[in-house]
Amino acid sequence: MAPDSDKLIFVADDDPAISALVSRWLELAGYEVSVFTSGAACFEALFEDDPAAVLLDVEFPGQSGLEILDLIRSHHPHLPVIMLTGDDKVETVVRAMRCGAFDYLTKPLDRARLLTTLHNAAEQLRLVTRVAQLEREVAGGYAGIIGKSPAMKQVFRQLDRLSRSDVTVLIRGESGTGKELIARALHDSGARVRGPFVAVNSAAIPEPLLESELFGHERGAFTGAVDRRIGKFEEANRGTIFLDEIGELSPTVQARLLRVLQERTFSRVGGSATLKSDFRLLSATHRNLAKEVEDGRFREDLYFRLAVFDLEIPPLRARTEDIPAIALHFVKLYAAITNSSAHAISPAALQVLTSWHWPGNVRELQNVIQRSLVVADGSEIQPRDLPERMRGGPIATYTPPMEGVATETGTLEEASRSLMLLALERHAGNASAVMRELNIGRARFYRMLRKYDLDTRIEAFRQAR
Repeated sequence: MAPDSDKLIFVADDDPAISALVSRWLELAGYEVSVFTSGAACFEALFEDDPAAVLLDVEFPGQSGLEILDLIRSHHPHLPVIMLTGDDKVETVVRAMRCGAFDYLTKPLDRARLLTTLHNAAEQLRLVTRVAQLEREVAGGYAGIIGKSPAMKQVFRQLDRLSRSDVTVLIRGESGTGKELIARALHDSGARVRGPFVAVNSAAIPEPLLESELFGHERGAFTGAVDRRIGKFEEANRGTIFLDEIGELSPTVQARLLRVLQERTFSRVGGSATLKSDFRLLSATHRNLAKEVEDGRFREDLYFRLAVFDLEIPPLRARTEDIPAIALHFVKLYAAITNSSAHAISPAALQVLTSWHWPGNVRELQNVIQRSLVVADGSEIQPRDLPERMRGGPIATYTPPMEGVATETGTLEEASRSLMLLALERHAGNASAVMRELNIGRARFYRMLRKYDLDTRIEAFRQAR
């Protein structure tokens, strides 16, 4: 059984007598203890377990306790570290506190002070965690991710835990659930936030080019390789690399990726030099990788390397209570960009939105709101502004592209113009028919004509009649 992280204490000291004494005191007080004879071993163990505090000796042969403290602070910024020192000189204490120690204890240790200090450290960690929770509640989400449903609160609790370590995470979920947004939240809330976030869509890159994309290539490695190219793993040094659609990797690339994860080294395509990169790996898939392993389409050893922690993102239909907040977020985001008069959603339209089964998840909702803002002719989005398929009618003849329209103003403008242009062409420039199809009034119709420079197009239709 895994230890309770609220009661787990790491003790790192190369003096076995002190470690034994401290362990005895802590166990009698109800704590669970993991003992390490070096600071480096203690630091490495933080990627496997999540203790409530660390007791760390200042003096170790080789790498000092203060150097280990720097590493812990970099990767686990909120974890309380209490320094143990036989040197009570002011400069040693000051240096430890400046490096981010929660407190220090001088040897020989006092049992009462040790337990009091640990209690205070646990209380500080609890307060830090609570403040983060309150900030999310006020913002209605986590690092830009909106959701107050029980399903998403569980995801946020897991993100809290994962942001305090460098553990490799496999993010699973249906297409459109926001797996890359989750990966970015993990990066932005963790110790690597100052480093790069490098995203790679494994399914969007042809297999012959994917190795070069990931690992780079040397000049002349293949036809067209006129220059050396730095790969994504090199770009992600001191940051995070996110491999989306990991289930689409070929056996060849799977084998190379496994070696990178095992050895943390690689070479460029066509090169012999061994390169290193300090990266955190996050991956995502909409596939059931365990089933892919059973069917022989995915390497079992790579699967276990990727899924050190398996994080599942619920589909939108499993958290319908989040739909109004997400929809309103998209309204605020895109109303000005689409030049829409609508800045809210009517209760009737919200009822339609929350009743829909959302096969495309959040991405589909984003797409629907963008389309509705284009055709809305009032201050609120109404049911008539939503796609017919959601209102029980026939499938809409046109749906703006769902991929790649998240924040690009130009892409949204093009989608709105295309919607108008297709309607004009379908009805040979008949203004009344276009207005009926798009559910817009005359004023908005002519405003859109001017905005998208389609006046000449409708005039051409008139002259052709």
